Amino acid sequence: MSADRNLEPDFLTIGKAIGGGIPTGTFGMTQEIADKIKQMVELEIIDTGGIGGTLAGNALSLAAMRATLTLVLTQPNFDHMIDLGTRWSDGVDAAIEAFDLPWSCNRLGARAEYIFSKIAPVTGADANNAGDFELEQYIHLRMLNDGFLITPFHNMALMCPATTSGDVDAHSKAFYAMCGDLVS
Repeated sequence: MSADRNLEPDFLTIGKAIGGGIPTGTFGMTQEIADKIKQMVELEIIDTGGIGGTLAGNALSLAAMRATLTLVLTQPNFDHMIDLGTRWSDGVDAAIEAFDLPWSCNRLGARAEYIFSKIAPVTGADANNAGDFELEQYIHLRMLNDGFLITPFHNMALMCPATTSGDVDAHSKAFYAMCGDLVS
């Protein structure tokens, strides 16, 4: 249960992340939801009901999930990635503050995102209003030219176990220089 939002989820879906990017996925649900689905699904049509198919349970996907869950998604790796996510965000925040930009950095563990609003969005409307298409295009191209691929559908970075402090510090330096160029 999410303590801060008082949520009690009844369904969970996980996509490619559980297989380290290999096309796979999984889902889980409460017993109550499982019982309702079971009442509605006939075993003869289970595959046409979207719960299976050609790629369901294939060896590559299963091996990728096992490797991801046992070798990648470990507490030491999470500790490392979260520390680097904080370091990355601190670097972004330092540049934003140094150049007095009306932006912020949204943080969530190993994930961080540039937001073009002083206050992090709370609603979908806030997120929409914090967008700046031309600025995003510039930042993506500029950072790519400086050696950093920022998630193209967000302004986001996600640390991985192979990310180093040097990688993060190099991004902070490039982001700082880009911000300086934008205000000059």
